Amino acid sequence: MSNAVNNGVWSGTWVAERLGVELVGDDTLTGMLGLALRRNPKRAHLLVSHVLGKHVPQSPTVVHGHGLALGQRVRALLGAEAADAVVLGYAETATGLGHSVADGLGGAPYLHSTRRPVAGVATAGGFEESHSHATSHLLLPEDPALLVGDGPLVLVDDEFSTGNTVLNTVRDLHARYPRRRYVVVALVDMRSAADAGRLEDFAREIGARVDLVAAASGTVRLPDGVLEKGQELVARHEAESAAEGRTSAAGTSGLVAQFPAPLEGVAVTHPHHVRVDLGWPQGLPDGGRHGFTQAHREALDAALPAMGARLAEAIPEGASRVLVLGFEELMYAPLRLARELEHLVPAEVRYSTTTRSPVLAVDDPGYAIRSRIVFPAHDDPADGPGERYAYNVAGAGFDAVVAVVDSVADTAALHAPDGLLATLAAHIPHVVLAVVPSYVPAPLYVPDLPEESPMLPEPLRGPAFSSYPPEEVGWLLQDLSDVTLEAPTEEREEAIQSGGAHYAESLPVEYQPSEQYQRLFHAALETSAARIAQAVGVVTETVIAERSPRPVLVSLARAGTPVGVLMRRWARYRHGLDLPHYAVSIVRGRGIDANALRWLAAHHDPRDVVFVDGWTGKGAITRELAAAIEEFEAAGGAAGFDPEIAVLADPGSCVRTYGTREDFLIPSACLNSTVSGLISRTVLRADLVGPDDFHGAKFYRELAGADVSVAFLDAVAARFDEVADAVAGAVKELLAADRTPTWEGWAAVERISEEYGIHDVNLVKPGVGETTRVLLRRVPWKILARAGAGADLDHVRLLAEQRGVPVEEVGELPYTCVGLIHPQYTRGATGADGRAVSV
Repeated sequence: MSNAVNNGVWSGTWVAERLGVELVGDDTLTGMLGLALRRNPKRAHLLVSHVLGKHVPQSPTVVHGHGLALGQRVRALLGAEAADAVVLGYAETATGLGHSVADGLGGAPYLHSTRRPVAGVATAGGFEESHSHATSHLLLPEDPALLVGDGPLVLVDDEFSTGNTVLNTVRDLHARYPRRRYVVVALVDMRSAADAGRLEDFAREIGARVDLVAAASGTVRLPDGVLEKGQELVARHEAESAAEGRTSAAGTSGLVAQFPAPLEGVAVTHPHHVRVDLGWPQGLPDGGRHGFTQAHREALDAALPAMGARLAEAIPEGASRVLVLGFEELMYAPLRLARELEHLVPAEVRYSTTTRSPVLAVDDPGYAIRSRIVFPAHDDPADGPGERYAYNVAGAGFDAVVAVVDSVADTAALHAPDGLLATLAAHIPHVVLAVVPSYVPAPLYVPDLPEESPMLPEPLRGPAFSSYPPEEVGWLLQDLSDVTLEAPTEEREEAIQSGGAHYAESLPVEYQPSEQYQRLFHAALETSAARIAQAVGVVTETVIAERSPRPVLVSLARAGTPVGVLMRRWARYRHGLDLPHYAVSIVRGRGIDANALRWLAAHHDPRDVVFVDGWTGKGAITRELAAAIEEFEAAGGAAGFDPEIAVLADPGSCVRTYGTREDFLIPSACLNSTVSGLISRTVLRADLVGPDDFHGAKFYRELAGADVSVAFLDAVAARFDEVADAVAGAVKELLAADRTPTWEGWAAVERISEEYGIHDVNLVKPGVGETTRVLLRRVPWKILARAGAGADLDHVRLLAEQRGVPVEEVGELPYTCVGLIHPQYTRGATGADGRAVSV
């Protein structure tokens, strides 16, 4: 099998004949593209480029030359503006193409998007590629100023099909870093006339010029039902292949003897391959994931001859056909190495890379993907373990292959019996491994706050403050542990209702649960852990899908903090993400801690911040946060914070981002500090919290013996595997549903306030969580329970019995229960049954 354009036969014929797909364009277009089919729920066909170096091995001079030519056209188009241009390439297929375009532009700074999160590097943006196999893109420049400026931004992809990816990118970046001009570059432009018009309309909408440069253009005509027919065709051929016993990884017996004796400077590290030390320059980025400058380009150019020579020494004498195989997003470094090798060895050198995209292979001259090899992912990807692929490698007549990976991917899985190296060795006699060091950016520089604003302290962390591990949460609070703040519940209630004090100026005495109540908590946790785990998964997946691919979780202390920790754990479990998580104070009637917002804005993009709470009651905190963010921005604070809260449960229908709208027992509501890292509720008092201070809280170290904070988290996280499938189904339904808040909870509270003669919605606490808080911290009057409510209210009934508070069953109630605080409390008041109210 040849990897040329199949000996004069167009490599799209097979698909065109079976599905009626028509590629409309001139000979240039059909010479550059073939057609294949893939497993993808959004698009069945795949345009396969013969000059990109991804799926079809090609001469590295041809691959690099196409990018250089496009860059030179952009340079001519921009004229003097080219000196200020920045190039952005798309992962994974266009990372090398974009880099080559930057070369052709005369050495423009280059950045490519990535699907690999990198710890410690702040996200400068993100966007979605709707038709791709893996959709989320991150922008992780080492220099945050790389995308800032008014010079042209050149966006490079291998193809334009609808233009949606470009629109998503420009929309995101223009909102953050507006500029006057964009240039969109591709090997082929396959948009319809309507799609082309959308790009022009969008340019007018944002008030910027958008030019387009492509090597070829045309359209793909798709008949009705092509997606379903394509999926059926893929499924049938894969089933036939399995039935015939064909496999992508043949045995490796007999291959070891074909290796020559070790060469000087070449170490034999595995029976299937030899490893070459490239001598990659220290500090030189492996690509554009974090940015690539002209200085980097000059360093690479200077080092390439020696690195190419080391590779040439590892190629066996007599080899006539050699493949340099890159690795997913690592395209440019292997391309340049391949081009260097092309000048040093007499063999025909070809270049391609591995990919995560599953494509059907059919050994037919009229089909673009003639063969594929399959191997496990070997770079600990964020989307979890799975298959990866190399196309048109098996059966292509290669005598040697140079596999180039970055050091992050040089793992045990790469060297495993079913890994990439062994799989290559099953098809190619001589395998060489070259590892490029994965570039690790220096720690980000955080600019000083304005001179008139004092530097704010770093977040408090366990074990010095809270019983949570330090990586789980940073508290944007000040430690008031040495201050006596507790007051008897009756005194606090009298002061609060009389207007003499605010509830945040003191703390209730921490409730110490009886043995009976502790047993009830553990029983409730055992019963509800899976239910909570599912809600955690749903709200986290919704946040990642709709708010940010790498959100910064900011929980509202303290009820929101266990939920924030669980969301962080889910993101790591499901996506391999280590999300930042902080806890901040918000006080009803006083707003959110503005200094905490300033700290967040100085360290993260406010657009990535997602506020997290445990549940909604009537929605008072939801409204409080929205008003506080508006006030913060009006006072000159950083813009971009989204005031909508993400919650585990939204029984009040107050928010769009939630895990469930059912009102059920969340066991963390059963206790106070002993389920919240031993942290008190937050304190805001003028004599303790100055204008430049964070709000305060106490760390109850003395309660460590009763602490169940981490046990609660572990019990819920242990159910993640159990609920993963249910989460996926629930999220799919949720994202398609109308989640507009109805505020029915607020309406119910207003009705209850009037019916019971309270006339103050602040004294009506709806939902299981809020009712529990009333019983633990306030002086309750009575509890309204929905008729038929079961085990979710066992702890409420026990607390009510201990405090002599009546529980009244109500037929029509949107919540499982509602706690009422007596509107005319005075010291020594009695409960509805005539008994004294006390803790």
